[in-house]
Amino acid sequence: MLAIIVVAVISYLIGSINFSVLISKRVAGFDVRQKGSGNAGTTNMLRSVGKGAAAITLVCDILKGVVAVIIAFLIGLIAKNEAALLVQIAGIAVVIGHTFPVFFEFKGGKGVATALGVLICINWKVGLICLIFAIIMMAVTRMVSVGSCTAAVLYPILTLFGVQKDFFIVKEGSYLIFSLLLALLIIFNHRENIKRILAGKENKLSFKK
Repeated sequence: MLAIIVVAVISYLIGSINFSVLISKRVAGFDVRQKGSGNAGTTNMLRSVGKGAAAITLVCDILKGVVAVIIAFLIGLIAKNEAALLVQIAGIAVVIGHTFPVFFEFKGGKGVATALGVLICINWKVGLICLIFAIIMMAVTRMVSVGSCTAAVLYPILTLFGVQKDFFIVKEGSYLIFSLLLALLIIFNHRENIKRILAGKENKLSFKK
């Protein structure tokens, strides 16, 4: 139980380090949440600050998921707990931390990049499939939210059909419930985007700029 609490707290705090806010204040002199969509994530960084800042934010947010999973795995080895359970807890907690960061008034991003880091660390094959699928959907629809949500739905489907049997780090445990929770969290974070999509008002990417 102690290992579970420690992993949950550490992962949440890692997720709460919001790089988009830190970088936007450093590079542009303002909080990115005060511009554009008001979201503290890569897409709003791209629109409000620039490509370089957005790229750094993306990498840092992915690494948050990677670091949280690795720490959970190591704690599992030290405490002789089930590593698979700790990794799942870390994956959910770090995304929640990114979404509701304690260091930034609980107003964060949508957790897509951080969730990608979690998936890549757990099983790089599944993470890569979801990433490619998301990119294709973004290219077709020119909407980041569509790519993110459809990739989130794809994850539990891949898990259900056994694609995730060969784990990169953790080789035991069922990830179906975890995959469903992670997908629901990502979709919940995109609830306003979904409303705009249904209303035909969602912002689209411009590949000409």
